[in-house]
Amino acid sequence: MTSSQTSQRALTLGALGVVYGDIGTSVLYAVKEVFGAGHVPFTTDNVMGVLSIIFWTLTVIISLKYVTLVLRADNNGEGGLVAMLALASQSVKDKPKLRRALLYVGIFGTCLFYGDGVITPAISVLSAVEGLEVVSPTFTKAVIPLTLIVLFGLFFVQKRGTADIGKFFGPITLTWFIAIAVLGVSHIWHNPEILWAMSPHYALGFTWNNPLITFLILGAVVLCVTGGEALYADMGHFGKRPIRLAWFSIVMPCLTLNYFGQGALLLSDPSAVKNPFFNMAPDWALLPLVGLATMATVIASQALITGAFSVTKQVIQLGYLPRLQVWHTSVKETGQIYMPFVNWGLFVLIVLAVVLFKSSSHLAAAYGIAVTLDMLITTVLTFFVIRYAWHYPLLLCAGATGFFFVVDLAFFSSNMLKLLAGGWFPLLIAGGIYTLMLTWKDGRRLLKQKLRADAIDLSSFLEAVFVSSPIRVPGTAVFLTAESGTVPNAMLHNLKHNKVLHEMNLFVTVVSHEVPWIGMDKRLSIEALGHDCWQVMVNYGFKNDPDLPKALHSIKGRGFELDPMTTSYFLSRDTVSPTIGRGMALWREKLFAQMHLNASGAAGFLNLPSNAVVELGSKIEI
Repeated sequence: MTSSQTSQRALTLGALGVVYGDIGTSVLYAVKEVFGAGHVPFTTDNVMGVLSIIFWTLTVIISLKYVTLVLRADNNGEGGLVAMLALASQSVKDKPKLRRALLYVGIFGTCLFYGDGVITPAISVLSAVEGLEVVSPTFTKAVIPLTLIVLFGLFFVQKRGTADIGKFFGPITLTWFIAIAVLGVSHIWHNPEILWAMSPHYALGFTWNNPLITFLILGAVVLCVTGGEALYADMGHFGKRPIRLAWFSIVMPCLTLNYFGQGALLLSDPSAVKNPFFNMAPDWALLPLVGLATMATVIASQALITGAFSVTKQVIQLGYLPRLQVWHTSVKETGQIYMPFVNWGLFVLIVLAVVLFKSSSHLAAAYGIAVTLDMLITTVLTFFVIRYAWHYPLLLCAGATGFFFVVDLAFFSSNMLKLLAGGWFPLLIAGGIYTLMLTWKDGRRLLKQKLRADAIDLSSFLEAVFVSSPIRVPGTAVFLTAESGTVPNAMLHNLKHNKVLHEMNLFVTVVSHEVPWIGMDKRLSIEALGHDCWQVMVNYGFKNDPDLPKALHSIKGRGFELDPMTTSYFLSRDTVSPTIGRGMALWREKLFAQMHLNASGAAGFLNLPSNAVVELGSKIEI
């Protein structure tokens, strides 16, 4: 076996654990919720029709939309809604109004990810632990406490990183898929005619004969595609081929066998509808199956938590959230990070969801609106990518995405019926985060306008300063400035109070771009200002890890070198003061001021050495 084949197999196994954890555990609750609502009478035709709808939902949304189409829309090899948003906005940059609208829509889609990120771990872990109720009704009271203990343990170990335990994700998830396939086959063996449900005419016949019931159950059918967005989001980690290979060779066949096995069980024993998945197992296998299901749901939740860290970091670098504390949990993998605020914020919201809804069935009522709206947004952004970035004919683009838009819209419309029953919960979370993001973005714009209005031109200022040069002291001063070509407040304060200037002075502006990666060859642009002063632009993509000392070290050979022992970093720490009648509503200005105050310092975000940082503050009214 060649090394490339070994690598391909390793990536495929890794994709099983990280990418397909959510959709793999959807067998725990999807069929139960479709039939448990009581909308579908138990008849052979109805069971065949529902299974056919589930099978073709997986085929259309996952196999055709995500695996075949959306995976093609990579942004320099990266996937996910942030990457798609950047790609779509760049493709229409000559249309500013449309670009602004796409940014707003795409950012709201990112916020929906957090709403989905709260419901999915809660419903997955809770549904796994609920298997104990099948073992014995005496375990009922222990379900919620055990669920909370499992979730706390999961979030508590996040700070250790996934490097050590991540290698077990793939094998455990593979074991899970084999187990659910075996369970399915054991029941299909006794009712092989259930396999005829793969024919689309059963889905079409059920829909034709029961249009209202079909519309109602779509809100539960969507549970079978839980985590579908992960296929696209994790493309950068594994690549398209391993994700596609894992789906068609393992995930799709195993899911199909289990869903059809549950259908076969329901045909022979309608009373199993209370929990068809666990009722598939023989008594001796129940406890091991509950344990395996719990491990599988923990792995699924782990992938989502890791995704929340990555998405938050990307959104911060796009300028829609303030800087947050980031810990790197691996010396080998730059993408493995831990964000304490995001971690414990998610945990609190997930605990709230478990305590508020109390069962996986009630949580199922909360699930669907956020994810189907996210799918709609992905479809819309895909249209602009294939039309304006790939320049495909309009008719082809409209046909390709229009079909998926209609499907997504049907699922979204059905899930809207669950708005009052619990769908409001993830929307409330998404709306709250969207408010924070827009407030931060607008606040930063107002702050920049204020700074620009009060700014002094750097070149003119240096000419004036060196007419009667202040005392020059040994070493290098690095002044960070938000606006290139303007005098940093930190420099003004330094001259005013210390009345000295360093031998070498760098005026550095850090710029984040709407591309995933910017290589070291394009990291810096340098302009000499005279008198041993330079204007430096440092460029990062939204997936790059900012490390300013490392970036500036590459200046070596361009006229001067930085000695870390004699380099000081001067930062302006501005305090925002809200005022009435300017820019935003007063409550938003107060919110922005609080976010600005609590944002992590630029020193930590840019990986500056703590013993070489000088912060000089000022008060700014917006």
